[in-house]
Amino acid sequence: MTEITEVDGETIIGDIVERLPGGADVIEKYFGNGCFTCPGIRMESINFGSTMHGVNAEEVVADLRALLASQ
Repeated sequence: MTEITEVDGETIIGDIVERLPGGADVIEKYFGNGCFTCPGIRMESINFGSTMHGVNAEEVVADLRALLASQ
């Protein structure tokens, strides 16, 4: 599976966890570790997860983009 090269609000959380080294840490920071056992991880976007968890999607995306830039 290829690594992620771009992230936006519509990126699927499961793709980040599986395909972006260090992405799971960012997801856990904002959404907790419950995402890792939730079946929705395969179809829910950062925007959707942010709404469900009451966090700012732009902050999540910014952290993930910073992670990408550091690799």
